[in-house]
Amino acid sequence: MAETAKTAESANQQDDGRRAARAERKAAKLAREIGAFGKAHGGVEGHLAHLGQMGTRIVLVGEDGAWGDLVAPSHAVAESAAGKAGLTLHEAFDGEFAAKVRTGPYEWSRMAGIQVGGH
Repeated sequence: MAETAKTAESANQQDDGRRAARAERKAAKLAREIGAFGKAHGGVEGHLAHLGQMGTRIVLVGEDGAWGDLVAPSHAVAESAAGKAGLTLHEAFDGEFAAKVRTGPYEWSRMAGIQVGGH
């Protein structure tokens, strides 16, 4: 029975190791994407928004007003990615930070379409 417990413990440790390695790879990939966005838009700031079981959204706002987002499988992975990328995080998406976002015709038409039941 003791050997069975050790084998199960060893399997759990291997699974934990695989999960941790997968999370680390995902954080590194997200950090590269954040860096590329920042490079393309003169710098970048961000905000982490919980999506529940789906994970955490990393909202990105470039210095030029461009915006985008990425989704991490967990809040821990999102925080890790932000840290690796050197992303300045805001506690809330409001005030001066939200005012940096520049929207174009596409966004306005999508918002209007949703309001009136369109597209």
